[in-house]
Amino acid sequence: MSDTSGSALPRQVADAYVDALIELDPITGTYLGVKESNGRLPDFSPAGADAQARLDRATLAELDEAERREGADSDAERLCGRLLRERLTAALAVYEADEHLCTVSNLHSPAHSVREVFTLMPTASDEDWEAVLSRLGAVPAALEGYRASLGLGLERGLKGGPRPTATFVEQLTEWAGEKSGWFDEFVAEAPEPRAEELAAAARAATAAVRDLRDWMRDVYAPAVAGAPDTVGAERYARWSRYFNGTDLDLDEAYAYGWSEYHRLRAEMETEAAKIVPGATPWEALAHLDEHGKHIEGVDAVQKWLQELMDEAIGALDGTHFELAPRVRKVEAMIAPAGGAAAPYYTPPSEDFSRPGRTWLPTMGETRFPVYDLVSTWYHEGVPGHHLQLAQWTHVASRLSRYQATVGMVSANAEGWALYAERLMDELGFLPDPERRLGYLDAQMMRACRVIVDIGMHLELEIPAGSPFHPGERWTPALAQEFFGMHSGRPADFVESELVRYLSMPGQAIGYKLGERAWLLGREKARERHGDDFDLKAWHMAALSQGSLGLDDLVDVLSKL
Repeated sequence: MSDTSGSALPRQVADAYVDALIELDPITGTYLGVKESNGRLPDFSPAGADAQARLDRATLAELDEAERREGADSDAERLCGRLLRERLTAALAVYEADEHLCTVSNLHSPAHSVREVFTLMPTASDEDWEAVLSRLGAVPAALEGYRASLGLGLERGLKGGPRPTATFVEQLTEWAGEKSGWFDEFVAEAPEPRAEELAAAARAATAAVRDLRDWMRDVYAPAVAGAPDTVGAERYARWSRYFNGTDLDLDEAYAYGWSEYHRLRAEMETEAAKIVPGATPWEALAHLDEHGKHIEGVDAVQKWLQELMDEAIGALDGTHFELAPRVRKVEAMIAPAGGAAAPYYTPPSEDFSRPGRTWLPTMGETRFPVYDLVSTWYHEGVPGHHLQLAQWTHVASRLSRYQATVGMVSANAEGWALYAERLMDELGFLPDPERRLGYLDAQMMRACRVIVDIGMHLELEIPAGSPFHPGERWTPALAQEFFGMHSGRPADFVESELVRYLSMPGQAIGYKLGERAWLLGREKARERHGDDFDLKAWHMAALSQGSLGLDDLVDVLSKL
């Protein structure tokens, strides 16, 4: 870590932490656009996790000193210091519980990070391909380090869930391919003179994927067979703090999930009747799958999603937002095969040389219902993740680098994106029953996430007034049945989602709980200003705060 002793204030400590983090985690460096990071990968072994923990502890000690200095009590310094302390404390709690020794997921693991980072690397010059070559050469050691962590976890009795493990083995098998794998395909179009070297490095990376797959299948999966897929109350509370930036009242959150379920179901029934009189919401969605508006073809859907975001920017800029030119650019992409089913977003590099991007996993499909895309792309793109995270990057010099980048709290970002979906409904961008039912289906999915994620990990009782198995206690099997009954999405999506909740406990609840915080902050700000409340000004001020945990979000938003 760079020397910030003597006169550093919290924001300087936070930004020095980013510099030190990039040294340990070059994947983060690539996300931020740090060119020097592109040829390396992190150490995913137990030693790498230990080094990260030492950095976190040293930074907290520096923060203790910085917060005692003159000037540390300003709002800007105080908020940054609070965020840094909370994030590092939450991360250390996860580390000290050895959670990094049992990280198996269909969405978020070291192996997923290794593969995904290549999709963000530039390939326009010889120098770019040199970095790709170097990073490919680092893949075997990175995956071996990850395997060593999982192996140590087994020695200590810490096990990933059997169901996420089985899904991960399937993903690794797809990445490895039968004759050539994902890495081989990534370099297939590489120019001379490095094509042969790149092909050889890709083959070695693919071989490392196969080695990890074989070990996961033949050693790890048998070792975790019979282990619970759920994590229990203690681990769930720890992960909930990590993803949400607050210690939630989980019983209250569970009850809120049910209240939103009942509210949304009533609204869905109203919209469904406009599409197919007498049909349930999910019968109406099934009707739309067959007879509703569709986009045919992968290239066509990529173009359509780009146009949707461009149109949203054109309509919102100057009316409900005030966007800098570089924030106005966002790209629609097709996600590489072999990942989870959920769409996702990657933010721009710090200099905007790589724009923000939305990613659609096609899951082998070539026909895409419009009802399932519109609200989702308001969430992932505009005015959702892209406007928030690109705006943070745009104003980073006014905040701190930390608040605009690696200090992100999941529930803040996911809460804004879900608020963005609701905002587009409020502003009239969902004018027909088809699009509005799709929006409500997406909202219902987030309410169901709160119910099943908390319910199955804590084995809570299903309320007596529920239309589904009242009085029983949640299990993953009941969660999958319930989720499938209340979603217009296909079975493979439902399966992928459930595995995600099992392997990332506490993350999925942040969408709805974060949205509630954003709505409450807006309501309090509106009450404070009365007739003088300016929604556009509030949006831009809110999006320029940088990251905040739910501990601080409502308070800060209400004062804007």
